[in-house]
Amino acid sequence: MATTKAAKAAYTQDQARKFYETMSTIRHFEESIKHDSLAGEIPGFVHLYIGEEAIATGVCAALRSDDSIESTHRGHGHCIAKGADVNRMMAEIFGKKTGLCEGRGGSMHIADFSVGMLGANGVVGGGYNLATGAALANKTVLKNDKVSVVFFGDGASNRGTFHEAMNVASAWKLPIIFVNEMNCWASTTPYRTTCNLENISDRAAGYHIPGVIVDGQDVFAVYDAAVEAVARARRGEGPTFIEAKTYRIEGHFVGDPELYRTREETQKIFHDTDPLQMFRKKAEKLKVMTAEECDAMDADCVEKIKAAKKFAMESEYPDSSEFMKYVYVD
Repeated sequence: MATTKAAKAAYTQDQARKFYETMSTIRHFEESIKHDSLAGEIPGFVHLYIGEEAIATGVCAALRSDDSIESTHRGHGHCIAKGADVNRMMAEIFGKKTGLCEGRGGSMHIADFSVGMLGANGVVGGGYNLATGAALANKTVLKNDKVSVVFFGDGASNRGTFHEAMNVASAWKLPIIFVNEMNCWASTTPYRTTCNLENISDRAAGYHIPGVIVDGQDVFAVYDAAVEAVARARRGEGPTFIEAKTYRIEGHFVGDPELYRTREETQKIFHDTDPLQMFRKKAEKLKVMTAEECDAMDADCVEKIKAAKKFAMESEYPDSSEFMKYVYVD
């Protein structure tokens, strides 16, 4: 059975400031992307991470820069939390040559190997075996103590690749952490329609992997669980399954008419569980950040995202003569 983890009591001011800066950067990045996508400025679909910022932030804060993560189609928050440059992220989403993948990956396939971000993935459940492969390489080929993380949603946990990866990770005690962002929706399908479990992390027991449940809106609790899972992986004790309870506030994609639920429902949940507001309350109680400091950091993040948009707009598109560049064969 999965166990529930609560946040510990003591955090430094530097930790708290970094948590909030990361969450605020993600929030304002996503709000900017939402505005520009609805305005028709961005090619293709984009999927927003608004309301789930504490998960990527808490997990990635527990990692080293040389650890790696595998993301999902909803991957902007993971990219930012792992340290990807927001200017080049913005340029990538706008399809510009200065983007992290020179405009070839876009929103759903954005990657930055220099910070250990192995890629967002447009295939639901496509990241499990990539992250497991990275963990296998670290343990058996490179023989280092690097850790691999794979983020995934509740819908993706029903894919066959989930069970394949969990099985081999457990059997070979690979240094990987499975992070389930349990946001209650698989595209337009409610979680309980396709799963007869209250907690997805209960599945971990079938593979002899520790299953941990955390409040995905509480960055402190997520961080604590991740720190413990990372330490376990580095010790050679194998994988951990973290189920972070959250909620997908935005539609499946920007422009989703959301006929399967009401706006009143999502706004009430957002009002009650917004991770940035929850952070403010806890930070003030712990005396690690004040409301005024949070406000100032929000203002800085707004300017940072404006600068990123300017960078993207002033960047050039890839030259059409390079259309076949980076493909495997002619």
